Amino acid sequence: MAADFRRDGGRSSAPGDALIKDVLLGVVSARVAETGRPVLDIVDVGGGTGGLAVPLASLGHNVIVVDPSPDALAAAQRRAAEVAAALTAVQGEAASLDSVAGPAAADLIICHNVLEYVDSPADAMAAIARVLRPSGTVSVLASNAVAAVLHRALAGRFTEARRMLPGGAGTQNGALPRRFTLAELIALVEGAGLRPGEAHGLRIFGGLVPGALVDGDPNAAAGLLALEDAAATYPPLRDIAAQLHLLGHR
Repeated sequence: MAADFRRDGGRSSAPGDALIKDVLLGVVSARVAETGRPVLDIVDVGGGTGGLAVPLASLGHNVIVVDPSPDALAAAQRRAAEVAAALTAVQGEAASLDSVAGPAAADLIICHNVLEYVDSPADAMAAIARVLRPSGTVSVLASNAVAAVLHRALAGRFTEARRMLPGGAGTQNGALPRRFTLAELIALVEGAGLRPGEAHGLRIFGGLVPGALVDGDPNAAAGLLALEDAAATYPPLRDIAAQLHLLGHR
């Protein structure tokens, strides 16, 4: 079943996808062993078309996808139907997650690529914390502010890069999408009363390595993916990744 979850029908092959799925499988396996319940309650907030929710549902878990887009939810349901997986799709927002899913209702909450767009990341994380059961886990994935500066500088967009530094004219100012440092994500998790856990960096080298070095060369592409996975938890490299992944525990 683990292999099926990692493959997701061959649809997911972006750098970091397999790593994130392995992390989630580890969380699920540990929770099953801890509780003795083979079926967990999982909520994917901002889960869109069900890229993670459907494979988890296909493993037999109770999965709810919460998303503001009815079109995305319909696509998730179609995707679930293709593999005969039971999936609940609910239209809603992260900040009101507890009113949608109920308090202390989830063993695992997935919050990927959501905090960049919500009105208040702190309110969203607080709602997530209220939905988590004791010893439950939230998986947070967000864009990295450090990588945004680095990639713009390497593209020759020096003024834009300077403005994105802390205190620069281009930092946040209410603009979306937001970006976060790992310290900021940890502060959000802790501010919601959760304990920060493992942190990973995704796509550390993907935006830095010239495409000509890997395009059309399966061995080079495989080598780059292996390097990404090996560097994902190494702090100096993790902290410049395009995306940051953090677990939070109740």
